[in-house]
Formats: sequence, structure tokens, C-alpha cells
Amino acid sequence: MSEPPVDPAQASGAAPPAEGEGAAQSKKGAKKAEAKAKKEAEKARKAAEREAAAAAQKAAAGGNEDLATDNYGAFTHTTRVAADKVQLKRLGDDHIGKTVKLRAWVQNARMQGAKMAFLELREERNWSIQCVIVATAEGKPVSKQMAKWVGALRLESYVLVEATVQKPLEPVKSCRVSNYELHLTKCYLIASGPEVLPLGLNAANRAIASFEDEDSSQPQAPAEGVENLSIADSAAAPSASLATHLNNPAMHKRAPVQQAIADVRMTVRKLFSEYLDSKDFVQFEAPCLIAAASEGGANVFSLPYFEKQAFLAQSPQFYKQFEIAGGRKRVYCIGPVFRAENSNTPRHMTEFTGLDLEMEIEDHYHEVRDMIEGVMIHIFRGLEERCKEEIELIRSIYPSDDFLLPEPGKEVRLTFAEGQKLLREEGPEEFRNVSDDEDMSTPQEKALGALVRKKFGTDFYVLDKFPEGARPFYTIEDPENPKVTNAYDFFMRGQEILSGGQRIHIPELLEARLRKKGIDPTSSGIREYVDVFRSAGVPPHGGGGIGLDRVVAWYLNLPSVHLTSYYPRTPKRLSP
Repeated sequence: MSEPPVDPAQASGAAPPAEGEGAAQSKKGAKKAEAKAKKEAEKARKAAEREAAAAAQKAAAGGNEDLATDNYGAFTHTTRVAADKVQLKRLGDDHIGKTVKLRAWVQNARMQGAKMAFLELREERNWSIQCVIVATAEGKPVSKQMAKWVGALRLESYVLVEATVQKPLEPVKSCRVSNYELHLTKCYLIASGPEVLPLGLNAANRAIASFEDEDSSQPQAPAEGVENLSIADSAAAPSASLATHLNNPAMHKRAPVQQAIADVRMTVRKLFSEYLDSKDFVQFEAPCLIAAASEGGANVFSLPYFEKQAFLAQSPQFYKQFEIAGGRKRVYCIGPVFRAENSNTPRHMTEFTGLDLEMEIEDHYHEVRDMIEGVMIHIFRGLEERCKEEIELIRSIYPSDDFLLPEPGKEVRLTFAEGQKLLREEGPEEFRNVSDDEDMSTPQEKALGALVRKKFGTDFYVLDKFPEGARPFYTIEDPENPKVTNAYDFFMRGQEILSGGQRIHIPELLEARLRKKGIDPTSSGIREYVDVFRSAGVPPHGGGGIGLDRVVAWYLNLPSVHLTSYYPRTPKRLSP
């Protein structure tokens, strides 16, 4: 027979608990467990705090853990900065203490110790500001790693930053925005600059050393040894040649001086249009592809055009006249013109921008001459008013005297013969025997310009009544003296910037002058031009063509017209 089960309490000799004693012991155990749990939780909390503090200290001391990883690095499509955007040229006291964001180029970057870096950021032209980044003790929002990364950014990288605007201890002389600085809290790299810049900004912003335009296919050596120069220290940087500039278009165009020249150029275009619009001129567009050389001669680019031959327009001359024949009283156009001249000088390009106008003549062709004179003086006065900062910046790199203008009512208008007479009597010895029947050479023009400046106090003047042999076939001869024409040139600092005059509007006279110039009136392109004047009565008219590039170059007294062109074209250059 099996034994009945033994009670463990009885087996151990313990007496059985009295009634109600088990419940009391259960409550006591629960309290102990609760106290123990609280103690363990407090212990865990303190351990977590110690661990976090150690991690922060480790990050600030350059350890492996980085608490600011979200605040810097490569920009991605998910990167967002919520601060308000700011433009440096509009930064003011109302921004102090505020958080802003800015997209700009790295102009300079350097470390200051192990936890601090200085950055110079630049927007357009020379709008630049100093930025400061300092690692915080807790390693967030700026860690030591972040400061080191920012201080190592490559020059001309493009970045997005978040920062607080503050007043510096003293004005920052190396930046245009000198009375404010940015304290960075975020920095993202949008596009990195190269390890070594082929043309540094400081060199790009210096006067060009040589205007020899070498073959653009030849490689250029990188500009070494100037990586850490601020633009304010550009005098310490080596100059670069024109070829180096043009072979590095991005850095050439980032130079503040080049952007200022471009701004002056665009202002000239605007002033030209504004004045003529106010005088009831109508703008039109002329084609660049034409069937015959508009100026005659050999300096024309030809190209195959299906089964025919086409030419690049030497001027919009025919089309300005067609507009007048079509019933317009006054017209103008702005566009490219092409000259196939193998002239490798600072004055010539194979493609340039023309500012052209044409208008009906009521009584005398001087109506046209005076209109053009008015638009030019309007341009010069407008530049003085609208481009003071740009001109000042340009003159800091390419020094020049102010452009002198005649007083109202005292404009200088000489006949060609009077100009030659002045050269013979008061000019250099080599011009004592210049002729009234031959066109002026460039040295003659410059010598006459110096005489006019000295004698009349102006850099702008007009020469009228040019010799017949110096003018194209469509220019009308003076009815009182067929040796000269009703034609004029305009000059700036002794260099020609415009040719113009009265055009022949009678088809029979036009045919006769074409033959006199050795051009067949029935040749392709010319016949169609003459037929326009046969097809309907065309009023007397005249006009002129202004070289925009030369106006800008001579007004600023730059050493080369190539500096005023966005992408100069010469016999040696077709790129970029």
C-alpha cells in the first residue's frame, strides 16, 4: 500500500501557519519588491545620465561619437533648413540675433585651434561675409568634428548654411559685409570645388597680365600657392593671362570685377532702349543669316546653306532700311554682327553686339546725327547715375580717369577735314601731312582724341563729312561736294564706336553708286536689296551702328574690348 503524501511544512518540522498570517506576509513582500524596483530604477537613471555625459564629453573631445551629424555634410534631396532666407546686400541691424539661411560660395576657410573655424562666404559679385563656427561643450548643435569639416571645405564650393546674425567684435576688413558675421549652426555641401583651382578668385579679380589669346585647346597649369588667400589679399596673388581667364569661364565670371563690367554692359543696352523708346522708336529683330554680304568686301563669313551659300550678317543695315521702307518712321535693333577680319588686336572681335537705329529724315541728315548724339549722352549720364558702385569697383582693378562729357549746348562736332587740319597743325609730327581724302588710321584717331580732350575738355565727339572713298555703297554723297558724304563717326577717348550717315533711297542713284564701288547691282542679294526701293517710294532716312562692346570698353578705359564680351570671338578663339 502506498504512503499518503507528506506536507512539506510538516516534513521540515514547521508548525502550520495560523489563520490570516499568509496574507500579511504577502503585503510585506510586495512593499519590499516595490522599494527594490524604485531603487533599481534610480540606479539605472543615474547610470544613463553618467553614460550620456561621458558620450557628450567624448564627442567634444574628438571621440568617435558625433552628436551633430544631422547638422552638416552632403546636401541631399531631403535636406531642409527652415530659417528665413537672407541676401547679404540686404543684411541689417534688424537681423541681429535672428536665425537665417544662406546659399553661397566658399571664398576662404581656415581652422582656428581644434574647435573653431572661420569661413568667408560670397554671393554675387563681392558680397561676402565672415562666418564663425565653434564646437559646443555638449557637442550639439556643433561638434568638434563638424567644426573641423567646415574648416576643411574647398574653395569655391557651394554650400547652404543656417546661422545666427551677430555683430563682430570689430569690422571684418576682408569682407564687404564688415559689420555683421554669421555664427553657423548648420552647413551642407551642395557642390564641392576642386582640390586645386585652375584659376583662383583672387587671381581672376586682378588686372589681366597678358592679352595674348593663345589657342584655347592648350592646357593651362593650375594656379598653385594661392588657395588660402582672401579676395581682399588679391594684390598678393599672381595675375593670369587672358587665355587662362577665358579657358576657365566659371572662375573668370565669378570675379567681382568681371560681373561689374557685365552689369555696366547690360545698363548700356537698357539706356539705349529707354531713350529710343521715349523718342517713338520701334524695336525689331534682324536675321543673322543672309544671302549676300551687307557691307560688301571680303570680310564676311560664308557657310553652306542646303544647296546654296549663306553669309553671317556684317550688320543689320539692309533690314533697318527695309523697316523704313515698310512704313516705320523710326526703328532700332540689338543683336550680334559678324566680321571675318583677321585682326588680332585689343580693338577687334569677329562677333560683337550691335546697337543699331534708323529713322526717317524730314529736312536734314543732322536730325539723325543729333538723335544718336542724344542717345549716347543719355547713356553716359545714365552710367554715372546707375553704376557708381560698379564703376568704382572696376577702376580699383583697371584705373582710369573719369569720362569727360561736353557741357549741354557745347557738343563737339568737327568735319573730317577740320579734324585732319587740327592734326596737321597741333598734332604729333608724323601727322603733319595727313590727307582730307583718306580715312583715318587708328593712331590718327587716338592722337585727335587727345587733342580734342585737351582743347575742348571732352572724351566724346563727332566727326562729320567723311571722304566718299571711306564709306560703303549705300551712303549718299554730299550733293554740294561729291568728294565727301553725309556720313559721320562717333568717338570715345579717341577711338571710333559708331559709323553712320544718310542712306541712298533712290534706286537709280543706288545702282550708280554700286557700280562706282565695283559691285554688280544685279548680283544675288544686292539685286533684292535694290528692288525694295523700286517696289515702293521710300523716304529719305539715315542711322548708325554702335558697337556695344567698344562703348563699354572705352567708357571704362579697359585695355581690351575682349573684357566686355561675355564670350569673345577672335580669329584664334571659338570657345567656350
